[in-house]
Amino acid sequence: MNQALELIEEIASYAFDPLGLVKAIFPWNEGELAGSPGPRTWQAEELAAIGEHIRNPATKFMPYQSAVASGHDIGKSALVAMILKWALSCWPGSRAIITANTGNQLSSKTQPEVSKWFRMAYDKDFWEVQATRVSVKDTEYRATYRADFETWSEQNTEAFAGLHNAGKLILVIFDEASAINRPIWEVTKGALTDENTIILWLVFGNPTLNDGPFFECFGSQGHRWRHRHIDSRTVEGTNKALYKQWEEDEGEDSDFFRVRVRGVFPRQGDTQFISSEVVQKARHYRAEGYEYLPRILACDVARFGDDQTVLGYRQGRKYVQLERFRNRDTQYTANRVIHYITELRPQASIVDAGGIGGGVVDYCKALGYEILGFDGAESAFDAIKYFNRRAEVWGKTKAWLDGGAQIPDDEELASDLTGPQFHYAQGKRAHGSVVIEAKEIMKKRGLRSPDCADTLTLTFAVDVAPESAQDSRQQPPRRPKSWMSV
Repeated sequence: MNQALELIEEIASYAFDPLGLVKAIFPWNEGELAGSPGPRTWQAEELAAIGEHIRNPATKFMPYQSAVASGHDIGKSALVAMILKWALSCWPGSRAIITANTGNQLSSKTQPEVSKWFRMAYDKDFWEVQATRVSVKDTEYRATYRADFETWSEQNTEAFAGLHNAGKLILVIFDEASAINRPIWEVTKGALTDENTIILWLVFGNPTLNDGPFFECFGSQGHRWRHRHIDSRTVEGTNKALYKQWEEDEGEDSDFFRVRVRGVFPRQGDTQFISSEVVQKARHYRAEGYEYLPRILACDVARFGDDQTVLGYRQGRKYVQLERFRNRDTQYTANRVIHYITELRPQASIVDAGGIGGGVVDYCKALGYEILGFDGAESAFDAIKYFNRRAEVWGKTKAWLDGGAQIPDDEELASDLTGPQFHYAQGKRAHGSVVIEAKEIMKKRGLRSPDCADTLTLTFAVDVAPESAQDSRQQPPRRPKSWMSV
């Protein structure tokens, strides 16, 4: 009895430290875990992130939402078991539900893995693991202190609607989440509203589909989720030789290798305007000789909702992203533009004047700052090649990247650059010219508005003749020697 009480007290001490609990409650380097000193690196990072979230008073009672897209055999189901073990062991009365893309995945892979880890744990005698649930053995609490393995159905969403557990802990896990349909996501999201409650929603899977709710966790809803891509080649204990063979047979950028090894979504095919390969190279390119070339400042403006305002500047073959923010009015945005004009002394400053961006342009001009407003709907200068100015600046950005350029090593910018598709215009107006996919259509495909990429493209809305190195060092910014109208 004394040993049991000591174990319970020790377990309780890890309520806000899931990584600590996982390290303490399993017999690492022994028996079935021989050769494993602890959770894999990526698993430990996820456990640590959960701990940081619930220890922070500012985020503790906000839902923790984490999406992991990965290749094969990285230990997703093992991490599901570890998180479930921590939640049930450390939080009395916790409520958990686990589902997967199919009933077979749930019954033949997820549940057996959970059962294995519960059987290995030092507190195994406290738990009863069955085919459809894990519950505490104490009959007084068995009905409400449990985790359920639930198959999902669009016609039967009640199990996901009844997740309320006010004042305690709620855990929802989607395994192989790409194929779980939207109604289950929507019902789950609506159910996670209890006040003063620890709420965790974690989704895992191979990124097999480039649309749907799982894809949106990395796109249009990316700002609401902690999202990660895990390459199987970077994970301890995976079959690196087999992955090398696959790479040689299929190619590193083939859809098979992207989904099954790299943990990234399949290519969007021949209609993708800027290739993933070019963007990847740009993330690691190091520009030279740009220091005395003109700086061109740009701002893509958003106000409220999912879109964001982004500021950045380009100098020769190098692009720098300055900041991004949401839910700020046009006066705040204009003052940030003015701040960077004063700090960086750019030779040109461009603001997307479509929609509310016009207010930013007007505010800056009223204070005496020279700002160029950009309207992407206007006719392109090269109307034979491009349908409008938006397509034209995207085309210049593509050529710039193709020629070798440096961009920040930033996943969101990379995703925005590779997101838009293109087609060729039909009809009498600009027949055969390039059209870049509209933001509204991108959002219907589950992609966010490419605000980070649009800011970069704005820097190509104007051509600025370089000044001499001496002028750039010693003189205040002057009006450019030649302008291309925007």
